[in-house]
Amino acid sequence: MRLILASQSPRRRQLLTEAGYQFEVIAPSEGAEDGDPAGDPTSVFVTRLAVQKAADVAMRVTEPALIIACDTVADCDGVVLGKPVDRDHAQSMLRMLSGREHSVWSGLCVWESASGEFEVESARSILHMAELSDQMIEEYLDSGAWLGKSGAFGYQDGLPWLTLQEGTASNVVGLPMDLLANMLKNFAPL
Repeated sequence: MRLILASQSPRRRQLLTEAGYQFEVIAPSEGAEDGDPAGDPTSVFVTRLAVQKAADVAMRVTEPALIIACDTVADCDGVVLGKPVDRDHAQSMLRMLSGREHSVWSGLCVWESASGEFEVESARSILHMAELSDQMIEEYLDSGAWLGKSGAFGYQDGLPWLTLQEGTASNVVGLPMDLLANMLKNFAPL
């Protein structure tokens, strides 16, 4: 059965490739990735967005396929930190996270296009960010490494000021691979 990644994320593609999956990419339509936390717990918000993405791609797939869709955000004390819109926004996120523990949540949806059946789960990882000086923040912002990354940081960049306390690194990067493997077992063999 075809395996489709409903994402434009190079990090998700890399994780799937490194794990040995054969897949193709179909990006969700513009707007399918949009959402407002609307007072929902972060776990509910990310699962809702993952389902939106999978459903959008499923409507455009004509052959049987399993569609993988994921949404990942950072959360600090219940405040959802998606991708920063600009440098100032990234700076405020990093200042909020500096010296604190926070969560990274991923909503993961596996959707079988032929039947319309799907499964959705969430994964949580806990990180601690060391206290960042103004100079450290400015140097990181100057690097541009924060662009397109939830919470304005990339765990995969090997930042010495981030420590994984609980959960998996793949979840923090954007696709909880252990959860995906378990979910795929519930569908027809690939």
